[in-house]
Amino acid sequence: MTKYRLRILYQHYVAGTLTTQEQLEWKSLLANPDLKQTLEKIVEEGWYDFSDEEIILMDRTIADQIFDQVVALPQKKVRQRALWKPVAAVAAVFIVAALGLYIYTNRSADKQKQFVSPISHIKTGGNKAYLTLANGKRIILTDSKNGTLVAQNGVQITKTNDGQLVYTVIGNKSSSGNDYNIIETPRGGQYQIHLPDGTNVWLNAASSLKYPSVFKGNERKVELKGEAYFEVSINKKMPFKVTINSQTIEVLGTHFNVKGYAEEADTKTTLLEGSVKVVSTYSTTGVLIKPGQQALVKRNGDDQINIVEADMEEVMAWKNNYFRFNNENIESVMRKISRWYDVNVEYDGAISDEEFNGTISRTKNIAQVLKMLEDTQGVHFKIEGRRIVVMK
Repeated sequence: MTKYRLRILYQHYVAGTLTTQEQLEWKSLLANPDLKQTLEKIVEEGWYDFSDEEIILMDRTIADQIFDQVVALPQKKVRQRALWKPVAAVAAVFIVAALGLYIYTNRSADKQKQFVSPISHIKTGGNKAYLTLANGKRIILTDSKNGTLVAQNGVQITKTNDGQLVYTVIGNKSSSGNDYNIIETPRGGQYQIHLPDGTNVWLNAASSLKYPSVFKGNERKVELKGEAYFEVSINKKMPFKVTINSQTIEVLGTHFNVKGYAEEADTKTTLLEGSVKVVSTYSTTGVLIKPGQQALVKRNGDDQINIVEADMEEVMAWKNNYFRFNNENIESVMRKISRWYDVNVEYDGAISDEEFNGTISRTKNIAQVLKMLEDTQGVHFKIEGRRIVVMK
């Protein structure tokens, strides 16, 4: 978890938003020689979190400070097919930023103009979702105004301006517990839900969550399709249960991520805090996992639950709004891109067996993402409307 925390502090440092307490923590971590290589990698990866415009407009003091930190780090050999640039290249870019050389941006834009223009209609993902109420009424959250959407059966549903759907129990009249709502995100969408028990859920693209408007009885049960991150409020008398594919995840109060898209071979449950029990429907026993562990359940009917150490940065990347590729083949990479940018992917000829490593911000347009992948020399793309053809 130290690397994850170091990344967050680094992002706050670059943005100039470190609190007094975070400044002390940041200095303490920088003084730790054991974290030198970790910081180097974070700086390398962090390059792609900036657009060309952001680099040029970056405050000179911040740019100089970043440069000083970068050049102080030892250079590392870049792995084949890595998507991040070597430290020297990153340092050179920050020199450009500090000097304010606009030529770099202009030439870069001209060079990529032909590549970008055919797919300018493909937008970056954002807060998009549909809410279906118990009575069947469907609300397009993207088009709805902020404020109270509906108040019924003692529950008020509110949309906030930062992409949240908030459930609040009001008055004495309450739901029977059988009034289920469903929130769905399309490809290219994401949304956050604050459930009536205080649990927060972040829903990734092409996912859905079915839940009661008010939790009743001796358990809090929801049904998930796709991927979501949960921060469950503590209630020892009412365990929180997530059903997905062929398994159930049981918790009392904890933070965890669940990924179980239909096109993926495994359903993955990753624990950040607390403790969860993963139970396969093909088995009568469950498995407890600890923070930092991941439970994998095959979708082919195998009742075995495999426990592995998780790459927490890869797991949490989508929630922190970036792609993280860790020895992933092109099919896995393109599934993530397809869901976020709402595009269809086809393959022409043999599929590349190269593995990709790196980090790319999900705020970048798809042209920039595909260009970074092409720069590895392991894959090429042809764009036809909303269809992307992958070639060697």
